[in-house]
Amino acid sequence: MSNTTPRVRELNLYRQYFDLVAVGTKTVEVRVKYPHLADLTAGDVIRFRIKGTDETCEVEVERVTEYPGFETLLDGEGPSNVNPTASRDEQLANIRAIYPPEKEALGALAIRIELIS
Repeated sequence: MSNTTPRVRELNLYRQYFDLVAVGTKTVEVRVKYPHLADLTAGDVIRFRIKGTDETCEVEVERVTEYPGFETLLDGEGPSNVNPTASRDEQLANIRAIYPPEKEALGALAIRIELIS
């Protein structure tokens, strides 16, 4: 018998995105391809936390897809999966406000997630 305990990662989220994940309407999380996320894979668990609080929710990673940038990610994944409350252009502006061009140049990860009940 093999040990198949999923790895658990903790990542911070802003309240507006946390709330969408917590109700299951945000199914794709966008991150820069930082080295600490390079080995993120299907089956891993992400525990999202609102920074400075004890509020958390857990999701299972269904897949991780790498894109050269945020525009191609939104086009490939569909903006409504990333944030069903904002237009594509609003999302692009919001993502780029969080991640400056030098971070986007590292590559973008689309992390398909499913809320763990």
